Amino acid sequence: MNRTVFFVLLLGVTLSFSCSNKANNRLTEDEESDIKAPVEELSDQALLDSVQRRTFNYFWEGAEPNSGLARERFHADDYYPENDKNVITTGGSGFGIMALIAGIERGYITPSEGFMRFSRILDFLESADRFHGAFPHWLYGETGKVKPFGTKDNGGDLVETAFLFQGLLAVHQYYVNGSEEEKALAARIDKLWREVEWSWYQNGQNVLYWHWSPEYAWEMNFPVRGYNECLIMYVLAAASPTYTIPAEVYHEGWAENGAILSPHTVEGIPLTFRYQGTEAGPLFWAHYSFLGLNPNGLSDQYVNYFDEMRNYTLINRAYCIRNPKGYKGYGEDMWGLTASYSVKGYSAHAPNERNDLGVISPTAALSSIVYTPEESMKVMRSLYAMGNQVWGIYGFYDAFSETDNWYPRHYLAIDQGPIAVMIENYRSQLLWKLFMSHPDVQQGLQKLGFQ
Repeated sequence: MNRTVFFVLLLGVTLSFSCSNKANNRLTEDEESDIKAPVEELSDQALLDSVQRRTFNYFWEGAEPNSGLARERFHADDYYPENDKNVITTGGSGFGIMALIAGIERGYITPSEGFMRFSRILDFLESADRFHGAFPHWLYGETGKVKPFGTKDNGGDLVETAFLFQGLLAVHQYYVNGSEEEKALAARIDKLWREVEWSWYQNGQNVLYWHWSPEYAWEMNFPVRGYNECLIMYVLAAASPTYTIPAEVYHEGWAENGAILSPHTVEGIPLTFRYQGTEAGPLFWAHYSFLGLNPNGLSDQYVNYFDEMRNYTLINRAYCIRNPKGYKGYGEDMWGLTASYSVKGYSAHAPNERNDLGVISPTAALSSIVYTPEESMKVMRSLYAMGNQVWGIYGFYDAFSETDNWYPRHYLAIDQGPIAVMIENYRSQLLWKLFMSHPDVQQGLQKLGFQ
């Protein structure tokens, strides 16, 4: 769904879709009322564990049954758009894979259960559609065949592939020094990793292209330039031991020969990067690449990433506190604008009056906990206190609007995943430690000049 977000932000429009077709996933009365204690009685650790455990279950109990991977969406109101109950999202699955590792470590599932799930996932991925080694955005969970994300978007999606391998490389590190069975699983991941033809997606130029289709070739015509959620794609392309890109692709393509830099101030807070189409964009731009990449102390010749992403988050919060459009509910303990469901369809909510539709997306503040722990915990407590209005079987629902009295019981994998992963990184840095320990990742970062 990410490229939709990108276009929505640039164009300042929203997308809508119709919803139909019943599914057999109605919540029970007990599940709907499963808030065991008032929020004021919960310690921070107890609250974090409650949210993390529920959100983890989106990727465990809520997974597509054949593949074991993440469904694109789940609607607790018993309907799915476009008959897509078993459509999986490759990028969201990468996030979910990282959440599963954390679930093993937290004791939500046993090591044996986790290993069996990862084995099933690899069985599926090894036989699923790939395009020069890259996976598509969507796959049918029953068959492994591509489901087009759009008319011409029916082939490889290099950004979603990067999100998937961000998770798989963490799994590789989790098992690579284990038993013979675990080492064999890590070797299967390594084989898939080596088969991604990152350099082929240059299309002969010093930039990476988002899409390629066997039917439409490069007609999507989307060279990926910074800054947005795609930093991880360039890092992994540089890290590849088989189809690596030269550093020039990063500096000339992603960083646009330095044009990525555009120091400016928003809400009185400084930023270094040029955020295409807006002064500061939706918060998922601070999340997706940093589920595995540890931003703490991470810098290249352009920016210190922790400082930039913390300021980027604080701008989002400051805008909501200022609340120039006077929406109900915004404040110090209720902020967070990012891409999510919206009153008017799917939209990239951002801290400016054009892209602010009065919709709070819980993933925005909660996944920012690594940058703004105190501020994010305030939002988490306020959301939890709202009860079943925003809290369901898989944690907090995707989005809501107090102004419009709009409280849909919907989930999206790409929004749930960062919540579970970033809570774990805040608590233990587990996923950061695993991903950053991969020797190929270390070499890729060094090649691009990261320190």
